Amino acid sequence: MIENRRVLSVTPARGGSKGLPMKNIRPVNGVPLVAMVGPVVEAVPHIDRAIVSTDHAEIARVAREAGLAAPYMQPDELSGDRIGDVEVLTYALTTMEAIDATTYDIVVMLQPTSPLRRAADVTATIEKLVAEDRDAVWTVSETDSKHHPLKQLTLSDGRLGYYDPDGARIKQRQQLGTLWHRNGAAYAITRDCLLEQETTLGANSAAVVVDGPMVSIDTLWDLRLVEFVLEMRARGELP
Repeated sequence: MIENRRVLSVTPARGGSKGLPMKNIRPVNGVPLVAMVGPVVEAVPHIDRAIVSTDHAEIARVAREAGLAAPYMQPDELSGDRIGDVEVLTYALTTMEAIDATTYDIVVMLQPTSPLRRAADVTATIEKLVAEDRDAVWTVSETDSKHHPLKQLTLSDGRLGYYDPDGARIKQRQQLGTLWHRNGAAYAITRDCLLEQETTLGANSAAVVVDGPMVSIDTLWDLRLVEFVLEMRARGELP
């Protein structure tokens, strides 16, 4: 709880994944991704209740073995790859409020596919949401200029072109403005933003900038990259 506002942490972990089957329980250094959320949750003082929301019995079992609650199974209509975060989080919020007979003022989404998160990043996200009276606060990372939209290209029927015609004007990296991208470490969202605005990025939203490498896992390469980053952290070579 923070300033009398109850906080529900939700880790969405569906069983289906086309790119990396059952990726939410793939091990990183021997620990399933969904289980890596547990120590982070325990280190965040503001979280009152932490659950894993899944449609798969094996994921629920792994989560429980890691000390995480999996109090319900998602219905079939929330199991497809076209279902968005709003639907999953809304179901989690309303279901847990019924189970716990209480009201949660803040929902924090902790995706298992962002295992490089730190408890301090999650704490900062919740505290910024409350201190600045925001609808939502996301963790973000600075986008490498090599991936700036004005440097992206299209390839259609063998013809190469700029994704954005303004890209033709870019001669030097210094011409590109700084951009940011979501890194999946934490999303803090108010109850009203989720239920009334029906979005995870409300009209009055802000960000916590996370320094250092962050990886959102979609492929086997991403998994190996996370292990490499963790090894470098252990040697004190990365923050």
